[in-house]
Amino acid sequence: MSKKEQSEEHIRIRLPNRGDNELFGIVEDVHAGSRMQVSCEDGKQRLARICGSRRRRMGRIRRSDLVLVVPWSIQDEKADIVWRYRKNKARLLSSRGLLPDSVDPY
Repeated sequence: MSKKEQSEEHIRIRLPNRGDNELFGIVEDVHAGSRMQVSCEDGKQRLARICGSRRRRMGRIRRSDLVLVVPWSIQDEKADIVWRYRKNKARLLSSRGLLPDSVDPY
């Protein structure tokens, strides 16, 4: 095994916790006030927001970014964004086949 293959095996990437109802999503449109339209892996369009404690840590979210969302229990058409994947991590998830076809940007 080469050194490059060894380093790829130890990459840690956050995956959705199905027990906490987390889903993959693709940002379709960015609205004002840290809200955005997200197309989720279950086929629904949700209006998602970034929670206050995560706004500074997440950085700028753009169109076609891969994110993790948690749908609201009260209104299913709304959700909270809990994680944003950078482009290299999204490509790695796609190449390993960990993304559903509905949200695979690559």
